Amino acid sequence: MRTVLYLFVILDMHAFVRDTRLKGEHPGLYQPLFLARLFDLPKPSVANTTTLYVVLIVFCLIAASNRLPRLAGWVVAPAFTWWVLIGMSDGKVDHDHLALVVALWVLPTVAPNKHRKGSVYADQTTSEAAGWAIRCVQISVIATYFLSAVAKLRSAGWALTWPGSAILTWAIVRRPHPVGEWLLHHPWMLHVMQWVGIIGEFLSPLVLWLKGRWQLFGALFFIGFHVANTAILLIHFLPTVVCWLAFAPMERIIPWFQRRRGSGGDAGEPEDQAEDSRQTQQQPGA
Repeated sequence: MRTVLYLFVILDMHAFVRDTRLKGEHPGLYQPLFLARLFDLPKPSVANTTTLYVVLIVFCLIAASNRLPRLAGWVVAPAFTWWVLIGMSDGKVDHDHLALVVALWVLPTVAPNKHRKGSVYADQTTSEAAGWAIRCVQISVIATYFLSAVAKLRSAGWALTWPGSAILTWAIVRRPHPVGEWLLHHPWMLHVMQWVGIIGEFLSPLVLWLKGRWQLFGALFFIGFHVANTAILLIHFLPTVVCWLAFAPMERIIPWFQRRRGSGGDAGEPEDQAEDSRQTQQQPGA
């Protein structure tokens, strides 16, 4: 999770929340969000946004290597939060960054992996701290959908009018795309999609209690939801989608690789094979 998310932050800075440094060049357009006002953060300038950029790149690379993850993580978390606050200070706050920001704050609470046989990923020790961090990310992912449904109700005066509205029609007209334009000729399909979407958002907390294949189906439903949004409106939620990895059993990757390596006859010395066997029998906590 560390490696994936910290590398994704670098991608995010260049592809999604990429105008932070531009706001440093034009501070007159800056309208601070609540957290920026609460902590009295300075206005963006060329100096502080450039420094922020360099710090994030350097420490994200360090954290992604899984070495010094706590030190690097406690630098990245506030730095990226500030980066996002500046980037979204123009009246539009993207809720797809909720889980990513929360993940960056909880990852540094987990102790570094024990380096075994030269790999920072080979440690299969159970960890309540890692489990807690992963659970925080999972809750944040689900909250992204559930709170979105609540916002739809609130904006309509707490009335369930959103799924029966023409919101998708308006969005397609605003962001024309061949798939969306085809759907304009079938308005009933747009209403069905709106109902499916809001029902799915309201029921999203159930994913936290699902297990095994049922949880996988729940994750695939929401990932499919984003695929449909991308196909119809060219709108992605990659910062949220990448955090769905918190539901994936990534701790099985190294034992699977070790078994594959062992079955191929290239597992190394007998002592290494025995150690691999002991590690694959453990059940990681996160």
